[in-house]
Amino acid sequence: MPIDLSGPVRAAGIDVGSSAVKVVVMEDAPTCARMIGGHSERIRRRDPAAVAKGAFDDLLSSVGLRPDELAYVATTGEGENVAWRTGHFYGMTTHARGALFLDPEARAALDVGALHTRAILMDERGKVLGYRMTSQCASGSGQFLENICRYLGVTLEEIGTLSLQADAAEKCSSICAVLAETDVINMVSRGISTPNILKGIHDSMAGRCLRLLASAGAPPVVLVTGGLAADRGIMASMREGSIEMKQKMEIRSHEHSVLAGAIGAALWGAFRARRIEAKRLAGAR
Repeated sequence: MPIDLSGPVRAAGIDVGSSAVKVVVMEDAPTCARMIGGHSERIRRRDPAAVAKGAFDDLLSSVGLRPDELAYVATTGEGENVAWRTGHFYGMTTHARGALFLDPEARAALDVGALHTRAILMDERGKVLGYRMTSQCASGSGQFLENICRYLGVTLEEIGTLSLQADAAEKCSSICAVLAETDVINMVSRGISTPNILKGIHDSMAGRCLRLLASAGAPPVVLVTGGLAADRGIMASMREGSIEMKQKMEIRSHEHSVLAGAIGAALWGAFRARRIEAKRLAGAR
């Protein structure tokens, strides 16, 4: 479908993660961009490509659009398996661009995913300037926290509120996910309260995130992306830890932080669609 280069371009972004699929539709105009709609769907042992297709179809239906009204369908994360995509973008570039859209003052995105955490530095245009990533150990990840919650009998939605109720955080000494889970078992056997256990876990995870950001250059404004941005407990631990470490970083979150990768993919997709159309028109002259 020909694109009006002077008008808005609609594009979809699909971020396929290890635990959830995030889908958005963006409208990118020459002077501004806006999100038309967004959705996050847990995979829960299903085929990620099938989950992506279902979430994509449901979102288009909810916003009243047809697939042929989109100029580009961009994937990121593990989205190479989405066969009907237009193109694919690297996760760091999409999280950087999505974080900048959500918070124009941000100069780093801290992507706390299910299996790893990465700090991504970017400039005012969303260009990636550098990054740092955690090692293969999962003790700073969302999956690790989910495992701890399952053992404690609480949901991911409850942990933030519970953590903020702690009155004496129990330190988790292990950086290894397996050993940390053993620590939690010992805490329960010693009668440590769930809020104090969760606060200790949050403090430990926050410390790893802050050290990662410090190694990347301690940017002044950081937007946390990924599902854990909605966890008030870990956000509080990061802000407290930043003060204790005397780091001049402002740690922020956004109501759409979980969608940052998909937002960035859609915006880069719209940009690429414009470039493709411009080259087509130039070649036709």
